[in-house]
Amino acid sequence: MGFLSKPIKTLDDLFVHTLQDIYYAEQKITKALPKMIEKVTDPELKQGFQTHLGETKNQIKRLEKVFQMHGQPAKAVTCPAIDGIVDEAEEILGDVRDPEALDAAALAAAQAVEHYEIARYGTLLAWARQLGRNDCAQVLQETLEEEKKTDKKLTTIAESRVNRVAV
Repeated sequence: MGFLSKPIKTLDDLFVHTLQDIYYAEQKITKALPKMIEKVTDPELKQGFQTHLGETKNQIKRLEKVFQMHGQPAKAVTCPAIDGIVDEAEEILGDVRDPEALDAAALAAAQAVEHYEIARYGTLLAWARQLGRNDCAQVLQETLEEEKKTDKKLTTIAESRVNRVAV
């Protein structure tokens, strides 16, 4: 349990804590994506990142709606997992000099973020249903599907061009 965090005693407590975790993560992602957009050179990848930045801002609004529906204040708690993924991405992007290899590295980093988000939203969805919060589950389901769609789009971009030209 983190400093000043509420003890987690029930599934409901865990649900709220995980909402706070992904809320932090989404905010961190909105700060990291513009840097990635600036660095990448592949036009389709750049556009994909720009689109996802807009989606991420909407996902934050959806999370705020879930907090409200669940009677909790929208509050973030530090998420060491997303901090580590973003820090690693920034380090790698700082080291890569070849623009095509940088695009491949940025794409891989973005997929690591997507996979983390898919895991978190899938868990939150299952817990919302278990807690009888189908209203919250419906909102979380929308974001989960969006994250899966983004992951598929990134895979398509990687396999159709970015990885090939980075060789």
